[in-house]
Amino acid sequence: MKLNFLAQLALALLVCSWAGHASAATPRTHFSLATWISAGEEKTASTTGEERQESPSQRALEIARPFGFPITNSMVVSWIVAIGLIVFTQFATRDMKAVPDGAQNFWEWMVESLYSFLEGIIGPHLVGRTFWFFASVFIFILSANWIGLIPGVGTIGWGHRTSHGFKVDAPFFRGANADVNLTLAMALVFFVCWILWAVREDGVLGFLKELFAPKGKTDGLLKVVMVVVFFASGCLEIISILFRPISLSFRLYGNVFAGENMLDAMATLVPRLGWLLPVPFYFLELMVGVIQALVFMLLTAVFTLLICQREEERAAKSV
Repeated sequence: MKLNFLAQLALALLVCSWAGHASAATPRTHFSLATWISAGEEKTASTTGEERQESPSQRALEIARPFGFPITNSMVVSWIVAIGLIVFTQFATRDMKAVPDGAQNFWEWMVESLYSFLEGIIGPHLVGRTFWFFASVFIFILSANWIGLIPGVGTIGWGHRTSHGFKVDAPFFRGANADVNLTLAMALVFFVCWILWAVREDGVLGFLKELFAPKGKTDGLLKVVMVVVFFASGCLEIISILFRPISLSFRLYGNVFAGENMLDAMATLVPRLGWLLPVPFYFLELMVGVIQALVFMLLTAVFTLLICQREEERAAKSV
């Protein structure tokens, strides 16, 4: 099995994260989702200045602007993750062996395990066409979540001294998925892929039938009633589909950002024990990082199966 697709998608995610994060770092006259989320935070800054510094900012902070292009701290971490995946993938697959060892052995185990897992959920036909996306998104999200837990992420940067010690106001690094712009960008990439896969498997007419056409065989007045019912159901389904990118992005962002706040709170709860109290929660966040990556991958896979299951059933019957 060729593994270079992971490097290619990591590069695509690098570009995607660049576009997603750039919106958060534009001047305040421009709109970004992270700016909108943190609007309430800025309104109370004048009255709760010291309290506001006790928790991480909801907005990724701009740390540089080379040639007029804004770069945020979460943007830097997402680039590190993407470049790291590209380099490791190329290293693991540069000299493929019939009996793998070392990095190749680990990478093949990772890819084959994910392939078998997804094949049992969405079937062999669909996994062959969509695996490149699901596996790469899982690996990228998992890597970004775990790298965000490395000491120094969120704790190294510009700041000032307080009565409780040194307070970092502008960290150089921040967890990539703690920025809603990246999670929204990944959800929107999936949304576009979902439409393309649905049209490819079912065709435009089949795609519309899957949404609006009545299921089962009916006659007479009951058929008219079923047409109206399924059309109304299809309209509701369209609304549900349009909200999927929002739910996917906020689910991942909310869990990662909450974990970031929890670790920060544990570190500042008792100043003299700030090095010890967060340790048990780091293990919790390691598990949360895996769960959130798995949830994002499974939800996108199930959404794809629901719209493409007819083609999967035809492929199963032909075997």
